[in-house]
Amino acid sequence: MASPLPVRNGVNATRLHLPRTGPWDTVAQYLLERFGHVDPEGILRRFDDGEIVGIGGVKLDRQTPMGEHEFIWYYRSLPVETPIPFEAKILHQDEHLLVVDKPHFLPTTPGGKFIQESVLVRLRNQTGIDDLVPMHRLDRATAGVILFAVNPETRGAYQMLFERREIAKRYKAVVALAPGDGLETGVVLQANGEHSQQRTSEELRALLAGMPMTYENRMSKVKGQLRSIVEDGEPNAQTLISVEAIGRSAGFHAGTEVALMDLEPHSGKTHQLRIHLASLGLGIVNDAFYPRLWDLAPDDYDRPLQLLAHTISFTDPITGAARSFSSAQSLREAPAA
Repeated sequence: MASPLPVRNGVNATRLHLPRTGPWDTVAQYLLERFGHVDPEGILRRFDDGEIVGIGGVKLDRQTPMGEHEFIWYYRSLPVETPIPFEAKILHQDEHLLVVDKPHFLPTTPGGKFIQESVLVRLRNQTGIDDLVPMHRLDRATAGVILFAVNPETRGAYQMLFERREIAKRYKAVVALAPGDGLETGVVLQANGEHSQQRTSEELRALLAGMPMTYENRMSKVKGQLRSIVEDGEPNAQTLISVEAIGRSAGFHAGTEVALMDLEPHSGKTHQLRIHLASLGLGIVNDAFYPRLWDLAPDDYDRPLQLLAHTISFTDPITGAARSFSSAQSLREAPAA
């Protein structure tokens, strides 16, 4: 359902589904009861300024009765945000596609306390293209390549590539092979969140010697949480895992023996790569979710999650040409050359 309000400051208007029945005589009464604890005067001011509308852009006022509108649209009050000191770099732009290299810590889309400080909103404001839509997403903690659709008329053709799994993705990750401060080396994530099993550094090196390998298990998203779990049952997530290099880190964990991993997911479950490596006892360096959930995980710009969406490749559905885009970033904990 298209919004009757245009994008403003890079942000879409919010759509709200109104209840069919209730104790409220007017839409204003309903909104004051639901959101009045936040800014009651601001809610009424939006009615007076014509900033709350129904289908077709019909403006509501303080006396608009409940029942006349099923959906309404309005602009959210944007929070004061602490700037994230990293920029997404545009790798490619044409009439159909915009490709960016996202840094760690910057979310793909607005949500929660991050609105202006998101890739989508920043790009809309930077390019003036209000129709920009991400065709896939990366976690805020993950860096790398993201595709955005520019033209609504051709967006569906690119989205079908994802639905048909005709997009090839390659990721890089750094794992530790020896214990260190804050590292979960050798801790094995098991079904239903258990992590009692431990692998030694020698066992981890033997595991790497047996790669490349295709690892698979069964995963599901935890309802109401940002995490997934491993379950018993038929696998539904598969990743080809290879080793690119082994050596000593020169980053925050300088001197620690680490391995740079090459990952090719064959499915797209939430946190699949993070879970697959943690299930092998090779949890990604600085992962605050797997194998164990940290009690408190504030942003530490010196310790980003060592996971990078490095390359994305596909056959362009419009031109038929082979396309491939790669990140210019590197992982700071990777083995020193």
